[in-house]
Amino acid sequence: MMHQMRAEYGAGGEAGGVRLWHMVRGTQSVAMCGRELDPGAPVRETVDWGKTPELCCHTCGAYFLRETPYLSAEHQ
Repeated sequence: MMHQMRAEYGAGGEAGGVRLWHMVRGTQSVAMCGRELDPGAPVRETVDWGKTPELCCHTCGAYFLRETPYLSAEHQ
């Protein structure tokens, strides 16, 4: 299953900038934590999780880790 990060805007919508990053399945606009996100909000690759100046949703991160297989030691 493909995942991607999708932004949650701050106060003022798009003009308010990104407040928080969530994880979504596929290209959905509902975060793994259940929050409805703007379908036109910016997206990022999963490898950017934790590497953004904005915070990432803790709940989405936990769900993502539970359904994404860990890399074996030989692939690291």
